[in-house]
Amino acid sequence: MKKSYVDYIIEETQKILAIDSPSGYTQNVADYLMKEYRKLGYEPLQTVKGGVLVKLGGKEEDNAILLEAHADTLGAMVCERKGNGRLKMTPLGGMNPNNAETENCRVITKSGKVYSATCQLVNASIHVNGEYNETKRTWDTVEAVLDEPVSSVEDLNQLGIHNGDIVCFDPRTTVTESGYIKSRFLDDKLSVGILLGYARYLKKEKVTPKRCVYQHITVYEEVGHGASATVPEGVTEILSVDMGCVGEGLECDERMVSICAKDSRGPYNYGVVSALVKAAQEKKLNYAVDVYPYYGSDAEAALTAGHDVRHGLIGPGVYASHGYERSHRDGVKNTLELLQAYLG
Repeated sequence: MKKSYVDYIIEETQKILAIDSPSGYTQNVADYLMKEYRKLGYEPLQTVKGGVLVKLGGKEEDNAILLEAHADTLGAMVCERKGNGRLKMTPLGGMNPNNAETENCRVITKSGKVYSATCQLVNASIHVNGEYNETKRTWDTVEAVLDEPVSSVEDLNQLGIHNGDIVCFDPRTTVTESGYIKSRFLDDKLSVGILLGYARYLKKEKVTPKRCVYQHITVYEEVGHGASATVPEGVTEILSVDMGCVGEGLECDERMVSICAKDSRGPYNYGVVSALVKAAQEKKLNYAVDVYPYYGSDAEAALTAGHDVRHGLIGPGVYASHGYERSHRDGVKNTLELLQAYLG
């Protein structure tokens, strides 16, 4: 049976989610994406910064569009080696200690050794700690507990664990029979999968878009400067494909494609937003237009860096952002079909 583009996207998303890639530690996921684009028949380039840039083709090269998604995720870094062998961490991006607590994780040393650990509240036994419930969860009150017999800094030295080592959290990916996709880091690896699916669609269906299309998989979005560089000549528009917000006060859910009109940095280009809405309506897609109260995107990073382009933001609805996130294959389908309709 012919594999659908949505099936391909979900399979690729699962593979990408299995590759640890918090901001600053993304070479492995970039290597995978380079290989996958080559398998699809493209000639990707790795940027000096570590992202992946690929030209998909199209007719109007002086009116090109750049699609952006990010492969970097939240995570942490060792910032203090405690005298009892535990590790204090500093977050990479917006990793929240309330969501990180009790999560299995991996400490990756600079020599490439990997050690399993758990993020726990300091003095985590509720039968011992009378202030367990009242303790505010911060990066000062949680720690990484290694699955190794360590009780001193010297023990950590023997393992080769030092400050600056990376801490990666388990994604815990699962796809339900009802189509829900649950995992950490769907922001934004689900959209990376969607961009791969769109690239595959162009090749398989021999489609030539009206405008030249580029894709840029960025690797520093979670710390704010993922797309501040690497905008090819001729690009007049940047469309971020990132998670669509789901929550109280918003109309989007996980089975929809979200079109963002404004976020915490300001409004998106009104003409781009209007054209996206028109494409969604003509295609009869399940979509929502929302204003995100606490959000910033790669497209805005490019504008902040001084690039003179129009900008927009779309993505599949994702619930519980920066936590244990959830989306749905219908949201994937609607996002892919909006790209197809909008780009022609």
